[in-house]
Parts: sequence; structure tokens; C-alpha cells
Amino acid sequence: MIELEGVPELIDPVMVAAFEGWNDAGDAASTAVAHLDREWKGEVFAALDAEDYYDFQVNRPTVWLDGGVRKIVWPTTRLSVVRVGGEKPRDLVLVRGIEPSMRWRSFCNELLGFAHELGVEMVVILGALLGDTPHTRPVPVSGVTSDPDLARSMDLEETRYEGPTGIVGILQEACTHAGVPAVSLWAAVPHYVSQPPNPKATLALLNRLEDLIDLRIPLGELPEDARAWQLGVDQLASEDSEVAEYVQTLEEARDTAELPEASGEAIAREFERYLRRRDGGPGSGQGQQPGGHATESGEGGPYLRDPSSGRNRPPKPQRPDPEQGTGDDPDSQDSSEG
Repeated sequence: MIELEGVPELIDPVMVAAFEGWNDAGDAASTAVAHLDREWKGEVFAALDAEDYYDFQVNRPTVWLDGGVRKIVWPTTRLSVVRVGGEKPRDLVLVRGIEPSMRWRSFCNELLGFAHELGVEMVVILGALLGDTPHTRPVPVSGVTSDPDLARSMDLEETRYEGPTGIVGILQEACTHAGVPAVSLWAAVPHYVSQPPNPKATLALLNRLEDLIDLRIPLGELPEDARAWQLGVDQLASEDSEVAEYVQTLEEARDTAELPEASGEAIAREFERYLRRRDGGPGSGQGQQPGGHATESGEGGPYLRDPSSGRNRPPKPQRPDPEQGTGDDPDSQDSSEG
């Protein structure tokens, strides 16, 4: 159903979407969209009919009391709109929900109906997958698209992924067939510390989104949360010699692979982001300090956890099982699909 009453004419709108579930390792992607909605005070203007797309035995509704009156919240996907002010104001249409249980093609067509009615110029879908990446290094974020022209013009990768996919991949392909420019941004979450939250990965996604749409995003407490998260994981990893040794192996592999790529391009991109924040670009948050962008350090807590046993101590690292479907390609952070 499309409910567009009360939505003003939008300015250069971009749709940003994320879905809880298979494509949301560490809840990094859905938390990123929730952050945008909270920081810019999004107004919900539509929701998809939950009965059309969700199995309520998989995603159960919740009951809560409102002044003594029992109410039910159904699992669904909601759309909100935010207007980002500044010299060049623009609007974002935020899509946040749960990966649907059924009728994926109809689900994507309904979202594309919203995009068409609102005049959306581009769709950006956020995702997170498990990868062999150390928590002590910057979170790898890849930008992929199915559109060769878009890949060239926006310095993105043209997706070559083959294998099982989630709603992120299906929605991107639906956009491509509908002629709507679409990009997927994928953050790689360390598979040995996959439990949510992961503020460092959320921060990395917001940084990449900021670069992609040339919009300054207020980060609030995320940089501090990311540093605290990394310190917490450092401490937990140090308590287990096998985990510490494994992290060191990942660090060496990562540093060796990236040494030839420590080019001026990455440095220039980081410096441009710093200048944009210092100069107070579009969407700047009140009281945001210059340079307060996502310098990925790393929130404490029992994040190293063995899902099978529920232990809150660092388990012996295991390579992720592709059949578990926590990410589209858990064996490699570089083969993100879109």
C-alpha cells in the first residue's frame, strides 16, 4: 500500500535502505539507517502490510502497554523522510525493516513504487557480512552496483558475485531492471566477533555513504562507541592466546594485501571528508567537532561469544560456514554481492 499523504515535494531525494536479518551482520546496516532516522528526526509516512510479506512464526509481533491499553507492533518495513538542510538541501527516504519471509518480488516492486512516486534519483542499500578481517583495522566497505556506467562514474565495483543472495541483492537487481540507479554498500564484520552491536562497522558504512552522496552526516556518539567497542574486544581477545594469535595473523595478511594500495587516493578521500566537516557542509550536526568523523577505532562488552554454547568468553576462531547465511559471502570480505 502506498500512503503518500502529507509528504512534501522532495528535493533531490535518495532512498537509503537496510534490512535486519541475513544481510545485516552485527546489526551494522540497520543501525546505520536507524542512526540517520534518529539524528535527522525522520517522519514515518508509510509502512508495508506485514501480512503480505512476513511469517509471524519467524518474526513474531510484540505486545506492549500504552497507558494500560495493550497494543501490538507487527514486524514490517517502514518508510520515513528526512530533510537535510544547508546550502544544498536534499531529502532522504529511509527504508528500515526486516528481510521479508515471502513474496520478495512483490516486496521490491512495492518499494520501487514508493521510489517512483517520490521521484527518488538513486537507491543506496546498506548491508554487512562476515569476513576474515581483524577488528583492529579499519572496516572494509565495498560499494557495488550492477550498472557499468554507474560503476565508472562513481568509482564503484561492478558486482561479480555468484551464489545465494538476500533481499539486498534482489532489491538492487529490481532497481537495475526498473532503470533506477542503485548501489549497495557492504561492511565486512570480523566473523569471530559477529555479535551485535558493532558501532565500528556502522560508522564505516556512514562514512562511505557520506562520500557517496556528498552529504555530511552527524555522528553523535558513534565515534566514541566505536573506540570503546574496539577496546572491549581487545581486552577479551587478549584473554585467549589462540584468539590473540589468530587476530595477529589476520592483521599481517591485511597489512600485506593493502600495502601496495596505500595510495594518495585513500588519503585524499579522508582529507576531503575532514575538510567537509570542518567547513560545516550539508547536514552538519550541531556541536560536531571538526574532524569528528568516523576515525575507526573501536564499545566494550561480551561481544566474543560462541553462538552454540552462549559463552561470553572468546571462543576458538572458526571460519564461518557459508550455509549459515549470516552474510552473502562470509568467506571473503572482497566478494560482496549486490
